[in-house]
Amino acid sequence: MLHELMSRRVAGALALSLLVAAPAAAQLPRQDPKHCKGQAEIRPLEPLQIRTDKGVQSFMVEIADSDMEREYGLMCRKSLAADRGMLFLFSRSSPQMFWMRNTLIPLDIIYIGENGRVVSISRNVQPLDESGAPSAGPAKFVLELAGGRAAQIGLLPGDRVLHRAMPRG
Repeated sequence: MLHELMSRRVAGALALSLLVAAPAAAQLPRQDPKHCKGQAEIRPLEPLQIRTDKGVQSFMVEIADSDMEREYGLMCRKSLAADRGMLFLFSRSSPQMFWMRNTLIPLDIIYIGENGRVVSISRNVQPLDESGAPSAGPAKFVLELAGGRAAQIGLLPGDRVLHRAMPRG
């Protein structure tokens, strides 16, 4: 009886560790880019501003705040306007890593700390690249913009991102 109880506990702990260790996105199948199906644009769009040495840039962003929305992100999109993006909201700050499974357009991936400051930027991450683009530190928010856009606006680590989900100041 004790052996059976311990076996169940070990099996349960193993199953839980595998569930935690396997990111949900890893379970999303690769899709043929010609027939790629992702999620529709997430509405309503919300205003977001980025403050750099070049000034303030305004964007309208989709908000990915559910597990499913964060899993699919901008997968299968064929374009992203220069003034658009997707903001990923997480419940806590931690190291982040994004990849480009089923993502058909190059993206700038901006990792943002809980204080609203840019932690790091993965620039021009190429379509379908699954090698992963890690943050250089803990991030509570991640902003995806069209590839090359961060350089165009002069975005650098330490710059301020303004959005309702971030602290003011």
